[in-house]
Amino acid sequence: MTLLVKSDSVAKSFFCLVALFSIASLAVPGQNNARNSGSWSGILVSSSCNADEAFFESPECNKLVPGAKLSLYDDTNRVMYDLEPQDKVVFSLGDTVTVRGTLDGDTIQMASIERMSIGLAVGQKAPAFSVRDQFGRVQTLETLKGRNGTVLLFFRSADW
Repeated sequence: MTLLVKSDSVAKSFFCLVALFSIASLAVPGQNNARNSGSWSGILVSSSCNADEAFFESPECNKLVPGAKLSLYDDTNRVMYDLEPQDKVVFSLGDTVTVRGTLDGDTIQMASIERMSIGLAVGQKAPAFSVRDQFGRVQTLETLKGRNGTVLLFFRSADW
C-alpha cells in the first residue's frame, strides 16, 4: 500500500503550526505578568525563621532579631515570602494579614497590606447561604437554625 501526500498540503499545515506557536509565544509574557499579580494571606514572621519553623510555630519566628525583616508565611502552601518595601508593613510579628501586590521570585512587592479578619463580628448576622450536606440535602441558614440559634464550625483538615 502506498500513501501519497501532496506537498502543498504538508507545507500549508507546517506554516499553520508555525504561525500558531508564534502567536502562543507572544501571549505568554502577558500571562506571566498577570499570574504574578495577586494577593497572599498568612502570618507575619521574622525573616530569620524558615517555613518549617513557621509551620511548627517555633517561638523563634515571633522574636525580633537584629537585621531580620518581617516576612509573610503562607500556611496554606507552606511558603515564606519576603516583603518589600518594609516601611509599608504597619503590623507586627504574629499578625494575620492579606498582602496585595506582585510576586518577583520569592519577594512580594507590596501595593497594600491589611489585617485579615476571620469570621463575623460579635452581633453581626450571618449572610444567607445554601449548601448541600453529605447526604445531598440542601441546607440553608433557616434549615439549620435551632431553638437557641446556630453555631457553624468550618474545620480545616490537615489534608487540604
